Amino acid sequence: MGRKAGGLYINPKKLGMTATSCSGEMVAFLGCLSQEKNIEHKCTKQKDRLLACVGSQKGKAKNPGNTINHHLQRLGRSKFL
Repeated sequence: MGRKAGGLYINPKKLGMTATSCSGEMVAFLGCLSQEKNIEHKCTKQKDRLLACVGSQKGKAKNPGNTINHHLQRLGRSKFL
């Protein structure tokens, strides 16, 4: 079921992430830290993979005109005018 914003229903499944998540790399890095008792220099391979994944997503700019808040405001203005 979607969330309700005023009189509009939002389907959160359609708002899914467009970029790939780095959750696998994060779990591997945290698991390594857990096994090595928080000694970071022993987990450099996992850390490098996580930083590479995060770095690859950084450069992607979002189009501010296509956000859900923009569309809700637009629909709200047209509804009450």
